[in-house]
Amino acid sequence: MPTNDYRRVLDDPAFQNLVRERSGFAWSLLAAMLIIYYGFIMLVAFAKPLLAAKVGGGVTSVGIVLGLAVIVSACVLTGLYVQRANSRFDELTRTLIRDLTR
Repeated sequence: MPTNDYRRVLDDPAFQNLVRERSGFAWSLLAAMLIIYYGFIMLVAFAKPLLAAKVGGGVTSVGIVLGLAVIVSACVLTGLYVQRANSRFDELTRTLIRDLTR
């Protein structure tokens, strides 16, 4: 692809919109994951008695449950990104390619 074609893609408002939407969504998910992860780490550092509390009278503690919740939340956030990428971002990409190949 010649250099002027690169410039044409980079200057296209639809491409800029795609990059803006995708980046904004990715940064939002990153912020959510960091809050969840560092929130858990702060609990580990400052609320050990809370995390050591038994759940349901068994051997499982609140810390184990919250640790699993951190792992599950990472999977859920990844799933949200994949769902958005397969629907909205792919749609924007197809539209961009169609418009640029005319």
